[in-house]
Amino acid sequence: MSKAPGEAIWALGCMTGTALDGAIDLALVRTDGRVLLELGPWGLVPYGDDLRSYMAEAVAAARAWGFQGDAPRILAEAERRFTLAHAEAIRWFLADSGVGAGEVDLVGLHGLTVLHRPSRGGSRGFTRQLGGGALLAREVGIDVAYDFRSADVAAGGEGAPLAPIYHAALLAFSGQPAPAAALNLGGVANVTWWGGGEEIVAFDTGPANGPINEWMEHCGLGAYDVDGAVAARGVVDEARLARLLGHVYFSRPLPKSLDRYDFPAAIAEGLSPADGAALLTAFSAAAVGRGLDLLPARPERLIVCGGGRKNPTLMGEIARRAGVTPVDADDLGWRGDAVEAECFAFLAARTRAGLPLSFPSTTGAPAPMTGGRVARAANS
Repeated sequence: MSKAPGEAIWALGCMTGTALDGAIDLALVRTDGRVLLELGPWGLVPYGDDLRSYMAEAVAAARAWGFQGDAPRILAEAERRFTLAHAEAIRWFLADSGVGAGEVDLVGLHGLTVLHRPSRGGSRGFTRQLGGGALLAREVGIDVAYDFRSADVAAGGEGAPLAPIYHAALLAFSGQPAPAAALNLGGVANVTWWGGGEEIVAFDTGPANGPINEWMEHCGLGAYDVDGAVAARGVVDEARLARLLGHVYFSRPLPKSLDRYDFPAAIAEGLSPADGAALLTAFSAAAVGRGLDLLPARPERLIVCGGGRKNPTLMGEIARRAGVTPVDADDLGWRGDAVEAECFAFLAARTRAGLPLSFPSTTGAPAPMTGGRVARAANS
């Protein structure tokens, strides 16, 4: 018998970041959508270079489209391929973890954000993630919650970040005293300040791994800066960095969010590979510092999750340029590579229970906003 909304369930979250790192992150959590009760298995499942290249083409097509006119055809095919890759990843993950599909009550599918344009100056915002909830539900035989951002954007919210309510639950679950702050370093960086309970302030601080990864590929040096080694060899152009920090985004009031390509690798054009990597790394770190100045209380330490925490040059620059002690989430017993997948498992449970995913202090929505849709499996 299926569980009623609001009961504790096992939810499987699936996340792929805008940095296009070539993997689907999966994590199981047990939750009632209000509090985190238990963490289950997690893993990263690669989806292959061919699909990664195709998704990069889809992102480029979406950027050229810009929500003007009909969507490019590639988006529908990319969504189909990407969804089937998720189905394959879920089947492999469950088998590898020794978990039967019947033990999972719900899947949370974020998909890949290919374009994000929140409301500006009274104009309506739009956001597009590639991930077919109905197709995935049919493929894996489990209900799927998906499309978490559209309702918030349609109501005038930023549609991002959505992690804050989970960050708050994770901080409480792990016994962190309030106030506390968590930083996620994905393609874009977002920070959550938690004052206790559901007292949350959150926003995107600026770029993170996205432009650095793009720069490395542009220079023919691989998919990302392993251990920050290339940036560590470079010299930061401080004058150019100061100009970048003068961008209007950093003076915009909270809450606020970014598209991954609002700050592309091209901002380092004309520099050597090492100097360009150094600039982009310093820029991400300095933007974090600007963001911390906007919080209700500036934290002395910052719990860092996401792939960027593995870049010692970036972590060192955050310490130096943001004036804060960055703490690897893993050192607190968190699963730093799994937090975003855990988040969308948690948000899936909240969607099923009819609980809000976003708030005026996190996305600028006019009121606490429910969101997401649920696609039913044929056997549910």
